[in-house]
Amino acid sequence: MAASPMTETIPETMPSPAAPTRRPITPRKSPVAMDDVPKHWFADNPVATHIANGVNMLFPIGERFFVRSVNHYLDEITDPDLRAAVKGFFGQEGRHAKAHDDYNQHLRDQGYQIDGFLKAFDRISRILEKTAPPAVRLAATAAAEHYTAIMAEGAFTRGVLDHAHPTMRALLLWHAAEEIEHKAVAFDVLRQVNPSYALRLIGLGYATFTLTGFWIAGAITLLRQDGLSWKQIRAELKALKREDPIAKRVFWRGIREYVRKDFHPDDQDTYHLARDHFAAAQAPEASA
Repeated sequence: MAASPMTETIPETMPSPAAPTRRPITPRKSPVAMDDVPKHWFADNPVATHIANGVNMLFPIGERFFVRSVNHYLDEITDPDLRAAVKGFFGQEGRHAKAHDDYNQHLRDQGYQIDGFLKAFDRISRILEKTAPPAVRLAATAAAEHYTAIMAEGAFTRGVLDHAHPTMRALLLWHAAEEIEHKAVAFDVLRQVNPSYALRLIGLGYATFTLTGFWIAGAITLLRQDGLSWKQIRAELKALKREDPIAKRVFWRGIREYVRKDFHPDDQDTYHLARDHFAAAQAPEASA
């Protein structure tokens, strides 16, 4: 395949640390069905619930974009271990997309009108995908995976889901554990096919803008349908910000880490969180 134009226009490269030790990436079925999830499943709080729903709604379209972005470079991946990790990444992201398709259908069944938002999200995403070079799409995927890895880490270490309905907690912990397992895959593909530091930063900007913008729009789409006043929403947001400052915890931390020239997703060794989660899920007492 011909070299990407980004290689010529952005010559500065990222440092090349030693190849990481590859860990198994195993696609697993979603552990739950959605039938019993109430409307306000997060601490019986509509604002907290719809902030979470705002990003949950994005997953099917977003994760299929991630798969397409990495798959574009599949033929250029020469490391057999990385190719195996990419195949595991595809399997996990495909199952995440399907599980959140099911959740979006559950939102429809509860009476929420989400199709207009999702069609607009899909249409805008496709336009961005057609206009952005493949290297930028891959870089955006690597950056978005860093944000999701931070959110996944918080699910296990900060008790973020302690007040979630058990079904949603099980769904999101399954998703979080697999996000941790494959958190370095897109980044390592990017590092192999185009290790430009400037390209990495372009991808970070792309991912940050699209994720935050659509996340906010999705949350507002649902909150408006619950009939809350802006005064009520602002009051709840203030309280939630004190309890869990998402912008600082996820985005500011993610940017601060990602702009280091020597950054790698494995700098934070969180793989044990995924191992422990799946080990507990497979324990005899868990299935009794």
